[in-house]
Amino acid sequence: MSEISTLLADPAAWAALSTLIVMELALGVDNLLFLSLLTNRLPPERRAQARRIGLTLALGLRLALLAAAAWIMRLDAPLFALGGLDFSWKDLLLLGGGLFLCWKATVEIHDRVAAIAHDAGAAPRPHLGFGAAVAQILALDLVFSVDSIITAVGITPHLPVMSVAMVVAVAAMFL
Repeated sequence: MSEISTLLADPAAWAALSTLIVMELALGVDNLLFLSLLTNRLPPERRAQARRIGLTLALGLRLALLAAAAWIMRLDAPLFALGGLDFSWKDLLLLGGGLFLCWKATVEIHDRVAAIAHDAGAAPRPHLGFGAAVAQILALDLVFSVDSIITAVGITPHLPVMSVAMVVAVAAMFL
C-alpha cells in the first residue's frame, strides 16, 4: 500500500488535516488583511492581478518552506549537549521558531499600539509599484507563514497532509 493510500485510510491523518486546515484558515486572516492593505495602494486595475500572483508565489514559497521544515524535523540526532540536555537540529528549529513568534508578537503589539496613537492625523499612503507590491506580499507571507509551518510539522509528520492543508487554505484566500 502506498503512503497516500495509507494516509487516506488513517483517521489520525484526517484529524490532522482538518486541524491544519482550520488553523491555516484562522492564521490566514492576517495575510488577507495585509494583502488588502498592500494591493489597495496599487491602481484599481492591477489589484486583482497582484493578489493572484502574490498568493500563487506565496503558496509555492510556503510549500518549499514546509518541505524544508519537514526534512529538518527528521534531523533529531543530537548535535551538542548543554546543561545535561541534548540539542538536535529539530530542537534548534523549534526553539528558534518559538523565539521568533515571541519576538514577532511583541513587535506587532508595539506597532499596533504606536499606530493607534499616530494614525489620528496620518496622510494617505502613496501608490505602490506592482513589483514592489508582489515582493511585499511574499515577504509578509513568509513572516506570517513561519508560525503555521512550525505548527504544521508539530501536528503531523506527513508532508502530503501538511501540503494539502496549505493548498486548501490558500485556495480559500483566493475566494
